[in-house]
Amino acid sequence: MSETPKTRSTTKSGFSAEERAAMRERAKELKASANREEAAKAVVDMIAEMPPADRALAARVHTIIVENAPTLAPKLWYGMPSYARDGKIVCFFQSAEKFKTRYATLGFNEDALLDDGTMWPTAYALTQLDEKNEAFIADLVKRAAG
Repeated sequence: MSETPKTRSTTKSGFSAEERAAMRERAKELKASANREEAAKAVVDMIAEMPPADRALAARVHTIIVENAPTLAPKLWYGMPSYARDGKIVCFFQSAEKFKTRYATLGFNEDALLDDGTMWPTAYALTQLDEKNEAFIADLVKRAAG
């Protein structure tokens, strides 16, 4: 039987450096989420660290969500700006750079109140925002928040 080649460097714990860093980041997120103000600040700080294109989109999406769904609490969720109701993530912004994709994404989880018939979208690709897109996002987050 041949051995499977190593595809990542691991330590005795079995986790790669990237996995250990992700676990540390998640622990920080959980600690910050205990306080609404700290959690909101962590979201703003994460957005400020994004590359320019993602930062511009994320900042605008953040403003739209905060203004149109004030009942949703900003918090980090796996390194992404997200917005929760009763501790459950309703929507989130996924950076293109962080996930090495060609576009950023505005996503909605199952706690978003967007059910419409037997099929509905749960994520939207974002490349730029204009007034029409901003109004659409505002409507979505209002409905998602309930």
